[in-house]
Amino acid sequence: MNIQSITVLGATGSIGMSTLDVIARHPQRFRVHALSANRQWERLFEQCRQFQPRYAVLLDAAAAEQLQAKMKLAGLDTEVLQGLAALEQVASDPSVDAVMAAIVGAAGLQPALAAARAGKRVLLANKEALVMSGQIFMQAVHDYGATLLPIDSEHNAIFQSLPRGGNGDLRAMGVRRILLTASGGPFRSVPIEALAQVTPAQACAHPNWVMGRKISVDSATMMNKGLEVIEAHWLFNAPVDQIQVVIHPQSVIHSMVEYIDGSVIAQLGNPDMRTPIAYALGFPERIESGVSALDLFQVARLDFEAPDARRFPCIELAYAALRAGGTAPAVLNAANEIAVAAFLDAQLPFQAIASVIEHTLAAIPLGAVETLEQVLAADAAARLIAQEQVVRSQATC
Repeated sequence: MNIQSITVLGATGSIGMSTLDVIARHPQRFRVHALSANRQWERLFEQCRQFQPRYAVLLDAAAAEQLQAKMKLAGLDTEVLQGLAALEQVASDPSVDAVMAAIVGAAGLQPALAAARAGKRVLLANKEALVMSGQIFMQAVHDYGATLLPIDSEHNAIFQSLPRGGNGDLRAMGVRRILLTASGGPFRSVPIEALAQVTPAQACAHPNWVMGRKISVDSATMMNKGLEVIEAHWLFNAPVDQIQVVIHPQSVIHSMVEYIDGSVIAQLGNPDMRTPIAYALGFPERIESGVSALDLFQVARLDFEAPDARRFPCIELAYAALRAGGTAPAVLNAANEIAVAAFLDAQLPFQAIASVIEHTLAAIPLGAVETLEQVLAADAAARLIAQEQVVRSQATC
């Protein structure tokens, strides 16, 4: 058995740590080539000590200096690199077989795109790469012969529920709809008037999943599901009207595919990201993930409901951005990142997150997307507008 060389981008986040947990269970299959983080150098050091990668990359220069000093003191051979160019280097290195793209937010776009352009097997956990530049990214996958495997539990479930060997034509595969499930987050049944007093700690307390703070807030607003609608459009060549969001509080069914004969095929499992990670790492084989077996008798029931547009306005904002196309999804994503960061810093009320996004989408002229530079320009412009709106919101509070 050939040992696969893996680069893990975003190694200190929840997806990165789950990836390393699966890798550690299969030392005969995988070895770690490179690990990256933003500034969590201490956790990255511990990971380097365990997995002994060739490279460790930090975006933050000061953190890279601290890690380098610690590496030298510990006598580790891992070479410390710093910056965006270094991320692209370890994502496209000729000796790498697969790249786990798990950097949160827009910061993960360029390294993931570098991996695609290098023809790697890309395990895509960074949904923003497709949200911001879906056409460019998918074209790179096609042009450079990359293999794209989705890691989001919902998209991984859809991938598992579609026939193998399809040509990307859902109609030809007999697909009627893609059903994206959502837990509904921590505020699914909270009175709407109480949302005005929501704190960051409450928003980050997801009922089923263990996630980072930004993704937890996205789950609370259900913007994560809106972003996943856009991601599903690009991953599966699905028209916007063939993608439906379904709230499923138990988070046992991870998503479903409805076929024209009336069949609905679903992928079920405990809410643990090691399942889709192991599926992608081992594909087309299945490998042990460390996830406990699903006990249907303990689950006992499976509930479904439609999302409330008044409670979760971010979903419709995402649908509108997808229908508008061009730079609109990049603007949506950038405004959301600014608004969520402001909320987490107690600078913006929870319900104002959607307002900032809506204002930003309305304020910026939208254009076509043909180059990465256009995407990055739209992202930068949206961040400025969104930050200005955050300041205005503070002034009126």
